[in-house]
Amino acid sequence: MEELSNCPNCGELFIRNIHRDLCQKCWKEEEASFDKVYKFIRQRENRTATIHQVEEGTGVDEELILKFIKTGRLKVASLPNLGYPCEKCGTTIQKGKLCEPCAGTLRKELDLFSIEEERRREIDKKATYFTSK
Repeated sequence: MEELSNCPNCGELFIRNIHRDLCQKCWKEEEASFDKVYKFIRQRENRTATIHQVEEGTGVDEELILKFIKTGRLKVASLPNLGYPCEKCGTTIQKGKLCEPCAGTLRKELDLFSIEEERRREIDKKATYFTSK
C-alpha cells in the first residue's frame, strides 16, 4: 500500500511503497553503494574481507553494508567474515537475530517460564474446590 512519507535519509517527501522506503534520489545513491560493495566482494582477494575492510575499500557506511546483509541483498554464505552483530551480545552472526548461545539461553528461559506457569496453574487448580448441590 502506498503512502506519503518523508525520506529517512534526506527528509524529502515521497510515496512509500512495499518495495521502496527511500526517495528516488537516496534510493539511487543506495543502489550505487550496493554496486560498489558487490563489485568489491566479488573480487577473489576480497572474499574474506571483514565489514570494516569492505567499508574502507568502498567508502560505503557500515550501517548500509549491514542493511544489505540483513535484507538478504548480500549473500554471506560464501563470505565467511561478513556478518552482523547478535542483538543480545554483539557476536558476529550471519543469519537470524541471535547467535546460537543466546538463542539457547532464551529457549531455556522460556522453558523454565512454561514450567513455572504450569506449576502455578496446578496450584490454583488445587486451591479451588467445588461443592455439589
